[in-house]
Amino acid sequence: MDDAALEILACETAYRGFFRIDRYRLRQRHHDGWTPELTREVIVQPDAVGVLLYDPDRDTVVLIEQLRLPAHLAGFPARQIEIVAGLIDTDEDAAAVAIREVGEETGLALIGDLLPIRRFQTSPGGSTETVTVFCGRVDSRTAAGLHGLADEHEEIRVLAVSAAAALAMLESGAITNSLALLALYWLAANRTALQRDWPKIG
Repeated sequence: MDDAALEILACETAYRGFFRIDRYRLRQRHHDGWTPELTREVIVQPDAVGVLLYDPDRDTVVLIEQLRLPAHLAGFPARQIEIVAGLIDTDEDAAAVAIREVGEETGLALIGDLLPIRRFQTSPGGSTETVTVFCGRVDSRTAAGLHGLADEHEEIRVLAVSAAAALAMLESGAITNSLALLALYWLAANRTALQRDWPKIG
């Protein structure tokens, strides 16, 4: 980013709850000069991780399903089909958080190292949230049941589906979560390579 294209004049915290909202006063440099002073609110969110779980031996994807209030409010199904995901605390490593979230949300153990897919912003026009997405290898034969942290009132249902079925859900619009969309499109492009490069283990 060209930092000279922005001039931040002031910032104050307008709201602090589960997330924080900061209000900025700023100017932007356009091709014909500086804009007048503008006011913009920014949702300040922790960084996050997502993990696409894939079993190359059985060509199976492990997804999760849980309730999401914002999806419901936006007119999408309240029960969202997603990949494993979680927030990063300030001093945590993204890969370590990913490994922990896989255990909490699915009860599965990862096989080998995580494979980085992409780091990106989910909504750069309004939020600071940055997500690092990985692919992780699992044995899908025991993927089932309800998981999540009781003290956070989570009820996460684990879904083991064929890769073909997961991609069909993607194309039909049954999956609307952005992390899952990105990860499954990546799988569609890299599925053959994963089956070739990850040796069969049983």
